[in-house]
Amino acid sequence: MRPWKLLGLAGLAGVAATGAVLARGERQRRAHTPEEIRTRLRERHAALADVPEPAPSREELVSGRGHRLARVLRRR
Repeated sequence: MRPWKLLGLAGLAGVAATGAVLARGERQRRAHTPEEIRTRLRERHAALADVPEPAPSREELVSGRGHRLARVLRRR
């Protein structure tokens, strides 16, 4: 019976530790005001908008079987 007691106590300790980690994350998340969150999201969006997307290669275009442009390029 002793191994089952140890297993049960280990399970309870795991549940308690998980709850503590989740509660800590929730407190940190709620510490920001909505204005701060909007500002940070706008900054991140602006930073990503400045980076140009690379043009897809011919192989990437041809790999999409159902794509119309891929069918046209495969004929050539």
